[in-house]
Amino acid sequence: MEDIIRKYFPHITDEQNRQFAALDALYREWNAKINVISRKDIDNLYEHHVLHSLAIAKCINFRPGSKVLDFGTGGGFPGIPLAILFPETEFKLIDGTGKKIRVAQEVCNAIGLKNCHPEHLRGEDEKGKYDFVVSRAVMPLPDLVKIVKKNISKEQRNALPNGILCLKGGNLQAETQPFHKIVELTDIHTFFEEEWYKEQKYVIYLPL
Repeated sequence: MEDIIRKYFPHITDEQNRQFAALDALYREWNAKINVISRKDIDNLYEHHVLHSLAIAKCINFRPGSKVLDFGTGGGFPGIPLAILFPETEFKLIDGTGKKIRVAQEVCNAIGLKNCHPEHLRGEDEKGKYDFVVSRAVMPLPDLVKIVKKNISKEQRNALPNGILCLKGGNLQAETQPFHKIVELTDIHTFFEEEWYKEQKYVIYLPL
C-alpha cells in the first residue's frame, strides 16, 4: 500500500521508500500496545494517515535547514511522514500524552529517522522558534494560534511566509472567520484522487 506514496511522490529515494514501507508493521505492532490509530483504521494507514500528512508537502517544499514544529503529533502525524520526505528539514514533534510520544520515538528509531525529535511536552511549554507549525485536527484554529504564535520565527527561508499549516476537515467557516483576510484553504482532493479525500478535507495555511 506504500505504492500510494510513490504515485504522488514519484521522486522519493530508495531509502525514503524503505522508511515509508516500514511504517505499516511498526504502527501495527505499537498500535496493539498503545492505541494511536483507531483499530479499524489501521488497514488504511497509508491512505488516511501517511498520505494525508503529506498533503502539506503539496503546499510547500520545505527548504534545507527549515525547522518545523508538529503540535499535538499523537503517534507521529503529520511529522514522521514529512520528516521522511524532507530529510534536510528538522522536525520537533510534541504531544502532551507521553505514551503517544513513545510510539513516535520508537518508530523514528526503528526507521533511522535522524531529523525527527519527539518530545513529551505541552504546546504552552514549547519555547523554540520554527519556520512552520504543522498539526492535524488538534484544536480550533484560534486556540492553536494563541498557543503557537510565540513559536513562529521572524527569519524567513521558504517561498511561503512562516506560519501554520494544518490538516482539518468539515465546515471550517467559523474557526477561519477571524483570519478570513489572510487564511488559505486548499481542498486536498485537488492533490489526491482517492474517494476518502472527497469529503471536505483541507490544508489550512495561515501566515503569522
